[in-house]
Amino acid sequence: MKYKSLPSSKAESWYFFQNFKMKLYNTNVTTGMELEATNGKMLPALTVFSESLRYLKQHALDTIKEASFQTVYDEEEITWVITVPAIWSSAAKQFMRLAAKEAGMISGMLSKNLIIALEPEAASLWCKQLPQEGFMADSSDKKKFEDSPGIQYVVVDCGGGTIDITVHEIQENHYLKELHKATGGGWGGNRVDENFTYFLREIFSDGVWDEYVKSHPTELQHMMYNFGLQKCSASREAVYIHCYYNLIRVAERKKDIAQFFEKAHGAVWCDGMVMITYEKMKSLFDYSIKNIICTLREILDKPGMAKVQYILLVGGFASSIILRDAISQAFSKKYHVLCPVEAQAAVAKGAVLFGVNPHLVTSRISAKTYGLKVGQEFDPAIHDVSKRRVSKIGDYAYCTDLFKKLVGIGESVNINEAAQYDFYPTEADQTNAHFVFYCTEKQDAQYVDEEGIEQLGSCIVPMPERCLGMQQQLKMEIKFGLTEFKATCTDVASKESQTVIIDFLTV
Repeated sequence: MKYKSLPSSKAESWYFFQNFKMKLYNTNVTTGMELEATNGKMLPALTVFSESLRYLKQHALDTIKEASFQTVYDEEEITWVITVPAIWSSAAKQFMRLAAKEAGMISGMLSKNLIIALEPEAASLWCKQLPQEGFMADSSDKKKFEDSPGIQYVVVDCGGGTIDITVHEIQENHYLKELHKATGGGWGGNRVDENFTYFLREIFSDGVWDEYVKSHPTELQHMMYNFGLQKCSASREAVYIHCYYNLIRVAERKKDIAQFFEKAHGAVWCDGMVMITYEKMKSLFDYSIKNIICTLREILDKPGMAKVQYILLVGGFASSIILRDAISQAFSKKYHVLCPVEAQAAVAKGAVLFGVNPHLVTSRISAKTYGLKVGQEFDPAIHDVSKRRVSKIGDYAYCTDLFKKLVGIGESVNINEAAQYDFYPTEADQTNAHFVFYCTEKQDAQYVDEEGIEQLGSCIVPMPERCLGMQQQLKMEIKFGLTEFKATCTDVASKESQTVIIDFLTV
């Protein structure tokens, strides 16, 4: 809002970041990565994310203060819930935790005062307590989803950046069980905005559009903001976009503005407004809709999905009638397609429920096969000779780079279940153990350097110096069912345990 109110001459001295959350998707996320502002200047991504969170934190605390003048609380009493797309990588989720720490929300990376919630899950928690036959009636005596154990539904969380799809089943105790790993992609509402700007570039040819974008960035923001409101409208009719003064001025230096529209398909110049036909408007959604429908079909055609009855649409982009019509047309013969009244608020409201009780989701499906890099006594019958190593003293030959599978792709993992691995040192004088985690789309692997296996993260565990030498034993426990992996390491002899941070950001 501040950026839109600036004169274009002043805009140059500000850093304005748009849709920057998408920069954490489908990319190698690192602590030092940078983001480009609209004026081409760069800033560390961590600064942009942490400042955003700092602002939200302050806003929340001020609101509490204003609303209840007598409430005195300690910041340590607050649990913050940050929602992220389920299809984000472990590194992206950890990056958000780091940004929260930088913003002063939590004091350390292991703090229990921050919960990372997955957006489609949060939405699902909200939707399951809504009436089954539709989402108009709120908290009425109508039968709710959660009152029917065994009911299965797909949640399609339609955001600006990503579309996040997950499948849930209601359990006896109102809890949720995930039936299919989180799927989706970068097909959110921002794609419609991009297609709209491509369309305007076609209309305002001869470099007019490019000059306008460069010279009047804040006015362009106004125009895009108005388009955003129209995009999510609930009416099936043509859309009118106000054409701003500077765009008209730049265009009319070339020729009369009406002439730009002579060859335009689906747009008409109309007394200072650009009228876009409903058909043209629909075409701007094609990319997003095609990907959503195709992915939904792929999921629903799988054998384990035969009992699914409902498709629930949530997120801000779901309020668009064009999107809802397309999904209803594709699926309403076989499924009930529903969209709650406050589609955009479903994620935020569900995140509150999740923060109060993170155990509401009892199990999740593993998105990949996860494993550890280990060494084992060398066996010439099964091990590759190039992987043979000998300990410093020379009394022990072992095979290095072995992939020890901890959880398989597509496996259902309970959130309280821990995968265990017993570790013995390869050197008698070892003072710490370096655990390196890998993941793959394959069911299993023998070595960590095979094709299709990527390094995920690592952690270092100190080993108490003792005379046990090679007999010293460490027990590693990892919980894969959580929104963030949690590792605990125990020294068997001393029974000392410690929670270990798996670092996904320095890979």
